[in-house]
Amino acid sequence: MIKNFTFTGAGKILFGWGICEGLGDCLAELSCRRPLVVMDGALAAQGLKERIADILARRGLKTIFFDGVEPEPPLETADEGAKAALRGKCDAVVGIGGGSAMDTAKAIAVVAAHRAKAAEFLGLNKVPGPGLKTVMVPTTAGTGSEVTFTAVFVRKDLNKKEGMNSPFLYPTVALLDPELTLTLPPFPTATTGIDALCHAIESYTSRNSSPMSELFSLEAVALIGGYIRVAVHDGRNAEARSNMLLASLYAGLGLANAGVTAVHSLSYPLGGRYGIPHGLANTVLLPAVMNFNLPGCLDKFADLAEALGEETEGLSVREAAGRAVEAVEALIEDCGVAMSLEDLDIPEEDFADLAEQALTVTRPLENNPRKIDREAALEIYRAAW
Repeated sequence: MIKNFTFTGAGKILFGWGICEGLGDCLAELSCRRPLVVMDGALAAQGLKERIADILARRGLKTIFFDGVEPEPPLETADEGAKAALRGKCDAVVGIGGGSAMDTAKAIAVVAAHRAKAAEFLGLNKVPGPGLKTVMVPTTAGTGSEVTFTAVFVRKDLNKKEGMNSPFLYPTVALLDPELTLTLPPFPTATTGIDALCHAIESYTSRNSSPMSELFSLEAVALIGGYIRVAVHDGRNAEARSNMLLASLYAGLGLANAGVTAVHSLSYPLGGRYGIPHGLANTVLLPAVMNFNLPGCLDKFADLAEALGEETEGLSVREAAGRAVEAVEALIEDCGVAMSLEDLDIPEEDFADLAEQALTVTRPLENNPRKIDREAALEIYRAAW
């Protein structure tokens, strides 16, 4: 029997080369005249801020920029952005960049609309109603934040990461232009791309997956397996960049509907406590979590091996499943991100505290195909060290 399921996502998805030039038209169609554009400082300094300003000025829009977003953003950034939106009487929020900028933009939209504090909305379904209209424009092929209902922040006071999770965070429009990813350097191309692979693998093996989410998750795995190496080592390759952005979108749709699993629970403490970038933390932990989870869903791991281009004919299901882990390890090595927790200067003596904190990130653990307790978390951290 096929179990009951629902499938949700962004209100509208636009994909295509040069489609960023239509951002002003998109906002005008939403009857928005005063957008707040949220970016990180590094991206703004690369000339994209001026390009966006020109695009929106051609439609006569009164644009306010908030470019104070930093990687692994603290929760206070959402409050600061909301104040800017209120001062500017903004009627929409545009998030341009990677996951940090888009998560911040989504949070700003609801915090400003409800004149609240961002901390009030942390957790599941704490947002009381719709926020300002939002348009998300990714410049990395990684997080899929343009189609998810989550915004994740660092709580500096607690040395941990926490997220807002609400259907009111789904973007009004996701606008994906592969051209914007062409200048991303090799290392972030690799870590954001493997982050997308992590989303796809986790959502495919999630206990909450459905036949529809699995379609997107497995196709994302196949696309990343086929194109990430080219995107990393030949960043101007238009075909590779297009397919990686499409894969990130598919993985985001899978993530939003099936959820992620233990990789995210275990990686959150690395970001909150040590500031390890999200994509890098997931990359380092992914093979260890896959090895742990493999006995819990052999058939799905065999599917993953085939999607990653492994030859599985004549192998047992167990042997085919193992090829999936080997393929991911080879991909990570080929992309130049074969690192360990030791390489990231994470001390072994911290593992007990990390495990305790990881166990508080409960929703991904509930989705995991194998039960994760304190000893299992320690086992995975040790394997990744």
